[in-house]
Amino acid sequence: MAKEKIPVYKIANLTARPLDPGDFMIEEFGNYLDRQSPHLHSPHRHVFYHLVCFKGGTGSHSIDFRRFPVEEGQIYFMTPGQVHSWSFDSQPEGYVVNFSENFLRNFLLSPTYLDRFSFFSGNSQDSVVQMVSPVKERVYSVLDSMLEHYRNHAEKDADLLRTLLLQLFLTVQNGIETSRPGSPAGVSQKQQLLNGFKRLIEQHYRTLRRPSEYAELLFITPNHLNAVCQELVGRPAGEVIRDRVLLEAKRLLTNAGMTATEIAYELNFQDNSYFNRFFKKYEGVTPDEFRKKYVVK
Repeated sequence: MAKEKIPVYKIANLTARPLDPGDFMIEEFGNYLDRQSPHLHSPHRHVFYHLVCFKGGTGSHSIDFRRFPVEEGQIYFMTPGQVHSWSFDSQPEGYVVNFSENFLRNFLLSPTYLDRFSFFSGNSQDSVVQMVSPVKERVYSVLDSMLEHYRNHAEKDADLLRTLLLQLFLTVQNGIETSRPGSPAGVSQKQQLLNGFKRLIEQHYRTLRRPSEYAELLFITPNHLNAVCQELVGRPAGEVIRDRVLLEAKRLLTNAGMTATEIAYELNFQDNSYFNRFFKKYEGVTPDEFRKKYVVK
């Protein structure tokens, strides 16, 4: 089996509480950083959901190879499997929350409930939210309550922690929607369709590459699928599929044990040369050049 060069962390690897069940943790971000290995500043992955809320500090963070500046009032959300890293110029202040899919699964009737939140789309651009007053103060208050209950009564108050976590998600999402007035009617139904399309891409991107194949699975026409994608993400369906394949290629290239030929095979390309041309066309560098930027010898 190929050896992962990019570390993959579980909540149990990162928590300060040895008795934690491994499904949830919250901590002040400065303490979290002080306690963790410097390797967390290099690209790494999580098998859990991860969010960080900044109340201060300077620097940047990268999600799936896209870099964002750190700003007060910013909160970012990551889904399992995404690659990220930090680089700080001054000590950041804020909160870090990690939770497993299992932490909310039995609490919610719908297994796709988190899909309603735009910041859990898996798209790095949607993952970062710049909050403004009074939303950010409400979020800080929820996080303070969560931190207090976690420190003092984590096991007893597990359902209260779940409720506060959902309150945080709803507060942030409401702030996003309030800042975008005048949304056209029917956008919610279209968003559900887009989310369904993205879920299918996650299942089939290695083998299905044509919008018509996904449209058939969604029981709609390819033209309708393209129109929804153009309206909500500003790109045709084919580009949404292509970008997911490209993202997986970049993630696999951070695995030092896999050759470009093995990655081409994993992603169902005809051959290595076709994969190299695809990658260079859309990323601007060859797979080997990309790998040298992110893999530390």
